[in-house]
Amino acid sequence: MAAQAPSTSEVELAKLLVESNYLFKDLDVHWLAQYLSPNLTVEKLYSNRPVYTAFRPHIYLDVLYIILSGGPIIIRSTPLDRIITISYPGGCFGMRNLPFSYGQMSRAFPSLVEAYKTTDVIKLPLDNLKAIYHNSEVVRERYDHFFELREKFQYHLLNCSSYPPQAVAALLRALVYQERSLGNQPQSDGVYTFDLPVDVIARSCQLNHRTVEQVLKGMQKVKLIEVARPHDVSEDIIRVIDPEGLKETYSATRDKVSWWPLK
Repeated sequence: MAAQAPSTSEVELAKLLVESNYLFKDLDVHWLAQYLSPNLTVEKLYSNRPVYTAFRPHIYLDVLYIILSGGPIIIRSTPLDRIITISYPGGCFGMRNLPFSYGQMSRAFPSLVEAYKTTDVIKLPLDNLKAIYHNSEVVRERYDHFFELREKFQYHLLNCSSYPPQAVAALLRALVYQERSLGNQPQSDGVYTFDLPVDVIARSCQLNHRTVEQVLKGMQKVKLIEVARPHDVSEDIIRVIDPEGLKETYSATRDKVSWWPLK
């Protein structure tokens, strides 16, 4: 435990984390504040700029990125420039590049981490994270859960076949599973809402933009999804209004999706 009472700024920061992030949700604010550095601030990651290159040999991070708003944050693999991870507010990224917990063994090939849209984050130093982790069973379970979700997200992407409806449905199912597991969604009406540009879908599913647009139109026609409304803050909003209905498309093979014109 800290030797002295936390400052007002540390308490306010702890309150922000407790209210906005899965890792710290419902923790005691004053307890958490004891483990935060007084110089921690909210920082901006600007769109289409690299944050770091993940999984470089013998190179590790020294901070965990806590996502507060904006985004998404993506990871691009090479040489196909495929998006293999998508993270939204309420989540974290960087845990697989920390020399700590499963990060010590969770290695892959070098991949670019990028803020696809401007994102507000807090960079939590490794020493602070270790202290919180070792003193909270809840945080330990949640932190370890992030590693599980990363693997399951990529498992869904493995099912992105060359059949466009199934490929897009696989990505949407991956996002629904991830955000539901983190407690971020669904909304009060049961709808899952994602800021999900066509370009991100295309690079995740290895489809061209025109094909993705046609799939989304088909999904909208059969009321699996809704697209952005005039009052939405982003024109890239996609609402999954029938997440269970997506399962039929997700598991479908050719000739099994009546609304897709190309067999």
